[in-house]
Amino acid sequence: MQSVPMPDVEQVVVQLLRAALPQGTTVGTEWPADWESRLASGVVSVTLGGGGSRQRAVTADRVLDIDILAAAKKAAADLAATVSALLIAAQGTRQTGARIYGVDETSLVWLPHQPAAETDMIPRYVLVMSMVVRPA
Repeated sequence: MQSVPMPDVEQVVVQLLRAALPQGTTVGTEWPADWESRLASGVVSVTLGGGGSRQRAVTADRVLDIDILAAAKKAAADLAATVSALLIAAQGTRQTGARIYGVDETSLVWLPHQPAAETDMIPRYVLVMSMVVRPA
């Protein structure tokens, strides 16, 4: 029996965003250890939020929770809008290891992060995107 694993959507999206976002923007699957020092150019953290198979062994639905942090609320909002637009534009393309089909913005929520009681809140949006993928 032949088996083809579904693509690692986190890595596909990280590679796509690293290539498309301005140089200096930190893109990964976790917040970097020194994230506070990177707020001026923005931090984007992509995490698999769920999903399942749409057409078994052919396509998969994937949900991505994307944390967007920046030095100011407007900068975080602009970066979130750019990330959403880039992922929507990737619909119908072939990326390393994956073909991307339907892409939707599910939600965009303002969730400022406060690391400690004595610190100011850090501008943060959580962008939720969904996409249908299959192996390339």
